[in-house]
Amino acid sequence: MGSRKHKSAQLLKEAKKQQFQAVLRNCPTSPRKMRLVVDMIRGMEVNRALDVLRFSPKEASRRVEKLVMSAIANWQAKNEGARLEESNLFITEIFVDSGRMLKRIQPAPQGRAHRIRKRSNHVTVRLASKTEVE
Repeated sequence: MGSRKHKSAQLLKEAKKQQFQAVLRNCPTSPRKMRLVVDMIRGMEVNRALDVLRFSPKEASRRVEKLVMSAIANWQAKNEGARLEESNLFITEIFVDSGRMLKRIQPAPQGRAHRIRKRSNHVTVRLASKTEVE
């Protein structure tokens, strides 16, 4: 590998060390329903986002809550000895992508059939602290 590529690879590696994320794959909820929950907490401080998710009546909020907890655990693994309360963690980026689609057939009148698309999604959460962004 050339020195230019090596230096850029090292920079990317250092940037990854400062990035705290968690990914939920193949969640059996439609992306449209999941985006409603994700939009509620985008840009929020982590503790406030967990409170919002905990008291939300939507079924998808339970899965997003576990995902945010996983991202916090990833932050704690990379920052041993640091306190969560003093870190000012917030959700910098959270997005929902469409996952695989299971295609099923529903019988319809007069010998026809309707296709049912059972959708799934992928959710990605990235955290950062206020001091890193400024």
